[in-house]
Amino acid sequence: MTDKKIPVKNFWQNLPRPCVVLAPMADVTDGAFRRIIAKYSSHRRNDGTLGGSDVMWTEFVSADGLVRANPDGKRKLMADLIYDESERPIVAQLFSSDPGHMEYATSLCREMGFDGVDINMGCPDRSIEKQGCGSAMIKNPKQAKAVIRAAQHGAGSGKEGGIPVSVKTRLGYNQDELETWLPQLLEENPATLTLHARTRKELSKVPARWERVRCAVDIRNALHSDTLIIGNGDAISVADGLLKVEQSGADGVMLGRAIFGNPWLFHPEKDLSTVSIKELLTVMVEHTKLFSQLLPHKNFSVMKKHYKAYVSGFSGASELRLQLMACDGADEVESIVHSFLSANLYK
Repeated sequence: MTDKKIPVKNFWQNLPRPCVVLAPMADVTDGAFRRIIAKYSSHRRNDGTLGGSDVMWTEFVSADGLVRANPDGKRKLMADLIYDESERPIVAQLFSSDPGHMEYATSLCREMGFDGVDINMGCPDRSIEKQGCGSAMIKNPKQAKAVIRAAQHGAGSGKEGGIPVSVKTRLGYNQDELETWLPQLLEENPATLTLHARTRKELSKVPARWERVRCAVDIRNALHSDTLIIGNGDAISVADGLLKVEQSGADGVMLGRAIFGNPWLFHPEKDLSTVSIKELLTVMVEHTKLFSQLLPHKNFSVMKKHYKAYVSGFSGASELRLQLMACDGADEVESIVHSFLSANLYK
């Protein structure tokens, strides 16, 4: 008798509408921070289910690297794919312009138990674009479509034991080309498409154009596609994101920069205004320890961008932040925070 895999449904179709999800951000939403977010944004919904971010993504990982890297390099890449059960549903985000590499990496993520795989077609980083990946894929729709098909094959999308494939992209490269770019992606029937409502050229220098998310929804509907549309850009809170969803007709909103220094972002009853300084800094120390434990191969300076967000807007914050920026380990951070709390009698 052969083992029979349990069918994996397309979890996207079972999410609440509208959904509110956490953006994948390199050197920000790593396994340590996602675990902290899952812990402190967790809450019990009225229907009895556990709430928080409706979906989480890993940082983006190179599918080419997973194929080509030496053992040490592959070990480091695999560390970026660690996740905890508390993060589910959890999506692995990959990038590659090579269909064969994407198929291999997607199959690997399926074996690792991810709930889905997302293809990054929006990152503006020059080093990523030089590989024909990220935003560069907008300039090569034929290759982009081939990569989606390869990912779906590796993921077994729509088949027993398979997982869904989604795409994250932008309005266009140098100019807004939504009306030509989006239909080509929809031809491949991704489970979900997250649209950053700016072009690659604009980066984040102009306001996100949520009226174009509305246009994306209209294009999706006109093509009778089942693909969900999630809007991304400038949502500063869950409430603000839900308002943008209401105005655009999108199926959900992705929040990114709003998460900095605020693991309670997705909690309906807690925010930074209700969190004491002691609790905030205690969670920051917990985050730091988890980072050191789970990601020892990463440079500790990665944590320092978080300190800029955690340590702001209260008496003594500037001095404390300067001390933290000079730290090179979790024990030192904990000692400095303990001394600060004791000296200032924060409760």
